[in-house]
Amino acid sequence: MFDYSMRGKLNWSKVMLLGVILTLFITISGCNSFNQLGNGQVTPELEKQVLQIIRDNPEVIIESVQAYQEQQKEQRQASQTEILQEFKTNPKAKIGNSPTTGSDTQQIVLLEFSDFQCPFCGKVQGNLKQFIDKNQDRVTLVFKHLPLTQIHPQAIPAARASWAAQQQGKFWEYHDALFEQQEQLGEDLYLEIANNLNLDMEQFNRDRNSDAAIAQLQEDIQLAQKIGVSGTPFFILNGETFSGAVELSEMEKALTKVSQ
Repeated sequence: MFDYSMRGKLNWSKVMLLGVILTLFITISGCNSFNQLGNGQVTPELEKQVLQIIRDNPEVIIESVQAYQEQQKEQRQASQTEILQEFKTNPKAKIGNSPTTGSDTQQIVLLEFSDFQCPFCGKVQGNLKQFIDKNQDRVTLVFKHLPLTQIHPQAIPAARASWAAQQQGKFWEYHDALFEQQEQLGEDLYLEIANNLNLDMEQFNRDRNSDAAIAQLQEDIQLAQKIGVSGTPFFILNGETFSGAVELSEMEKALTKVSQ
C-alpha cells in the first residue's frame, strides 16, 4: 500500500513528464495509424532517449504505479460505500428476482451471497435458519449466487439447477436439499432432487440450461463485485456486513444494530 506519510509528496511534475513520454512512446510504437511524430518518422535516437529516461527514473515509475493503485483502491472503496448506503436507505431495491423467505415487509433485508459447494456456506445454514425462524416477522432473507468456480467445479451447475427449481416455486426446498447433500453434488443429485420435489423435468432441464439462468448468476456476481465480495458466505443486513460461518449471536447483534 502506498503510504503518503512515509514517502512524502511525489514529484508530480516529474511523474507527469514521464507519463507523457511513456504515452508518446506507446503511441508511436504501437499498431496504429499514427506512427508519426509531427511530419517525421520516429528515429532510433528518440526511442533510445525514451528508454534511457525510463532507466534513469525507475523510482518515479514505481511511485506512479503505486499512486495509481491507491487511487483505484479509493475509487473502489467509494463505490462500495455508496452501494452499502443504498442497502440502508432502500434495501428492497437490491432484491430483484432473487428468491426470498421470511418477512413480506422487506424493511430489514438480509442478503446472503452463497455457493452451494462452499463448506462454510453449508456450515452456516443451521444458524441462518434459526435466525430467520426467530425473526421471520421482521427479516427478509434474500439468496444471491456467488459461485467460486476456480475452486468449486459444481458451483455453477448447482446454482443453475436451483434457479430452475425457483421457476417452479421450489427454490428453498431445492436449496436445502443441495446443502444437506453437499458432498454428492453432481448431475445425478440434481435430477434426483428435482424428481423428489415433483418438478416438471422437461421444464427443469430447459430452464437450468437457459440463457436466463446464466443471466441471473451474472447479475448476482456483478453485484458482489461492486460491493467487493471475494468469498462466501457473505452477508449484508441493511448495510451491515459480516462473513463466514457466523454464530447466531453475531447475526442477532447485527440485527440489533440496524433496528436502532
